[in-house]
Amino acid sequence: MVSHDLIEIEWRQPISKSRGGASPLATNAKRAYTGAVRVVWKKIRYRLEWLALKSAAKIVPLLSRNACYRLAQITGALAARLDRAGCRVALSNLQVAFGDELSPGRRNKIVRESYQHFARTMIDLFWSPRLTSENYSRYIDVVNLDLWQEELKPGNAVIFGCCHYSNFEWVAVAASFFGVGSALITQEFKNALLDPIFVSLRESSGQRVIPRQGAVLRLYKTLRCGGRVAILTDLTTPAQLPTVAIDCFGLKTSVTFAHAWAHRRAGATVINVHCEPLPEGRYRIVFHPRVEFAPDASFQEIAQACWDQFEPFVRKNPAPWLWMYKHWRYRPVAADPAVYPFYANVSPEFERRLEESAKNLEPMSSTLTLEAVP
Repeated sequence: MVSHDLIEIEWRQPISKSRGGASPLATNAKRAYTGAVRVVWKKIRYRLEWLALKSAAKIVPLLSRNACYRLAQITGALAARLDRAGCRVALSNLQVAFGDELSPGRRNKIVRESYQHFARTMIDLFWSPRLTSENYSRYIDVVNLDLWQEELKPGNAVIFGCCHYSNFEWVAVAASFFGVGSALITQEFKNALLDPIFVSLRESSGQRVIPRQGAVLRLYKTLRCGGRVAILTDLTTPAQLPTVAIDCFGLKTSVTFAHAWAHRRAGATVINVHCEPLPEGRYRIVFHPRVEFAPDASFQEIAQACWDQFEPFVRKNPAPWLWMYKHWRYRPVAADPAVYPFYANVSPEFERRLEESAKNLEPMSSTLTLEAVP
């Protein structure tokens, strides 16, 4: 039994407080409450995102092409005004890529148009169930496909290298309609509820989606069986993952070398292809000429050669590229920070990728430490 005196002493004992004035008990309770609220809100937000996109998947295919185009122009312009963080990234990217070639007004215009192109891509993806082998030619021109007739015969392994330029989604969706259907490697969403929606849209023309998790083995098996695979090759990949360092607008970045690996290990033909906008909401899908690789070309050299085919198109017409994306997440230790975007950081892993590129080493083989960098 506890004495009354002990209870009184404990009751009168002052409770210790944290620096902010709150007791540890109150602080922990607040943290637990905040964490619980965040979890609940996250579930609600994910469900609302699912509901919005599920509704869009039902409504957008009912719209005319002209309505889709106008909706994208309005949505993109609005996003460019509201997404201040993304606009800051885009403006910084344009500054380091083009320098004084572009006036501030021109940069702002490109940023707005970049958002509009991305909005068109997403809205058109939701409209894609309306595309058929009979009507796709009303909306899409295909050029240079004749350059690859031999390589695209059934049974030949092909990997299509694509970039986030204009309607990159329709490159894969429409491919089945002109006879070059392929599997498509995609990144899963943080909100797993959205994956089935996008997989259904991307497979609407008969394509097959390969999730990024476990993609290497599936990629290899598909190509070894004489299949075709499409992969986006222009986004920055974390330097701690299998990547190589390439030059992009004169700046270093780390990208996947899956297409180079497929060429070397599975004997796949690499075909670069991109989409460009045309008036009245139409598009042109462009198959690039063959990239000649030296017999002993490294993975880095192959990845660099592929990007070098895309960059002139982006330079000529910058707006359709995804400028609000952080294309240069890393900067070399020896580089002037002012030359890179504000968000670029120094990374020991990226320094290793740079050493592998400079010394023609195998990817992911460098053991360089940051302290050893002069």
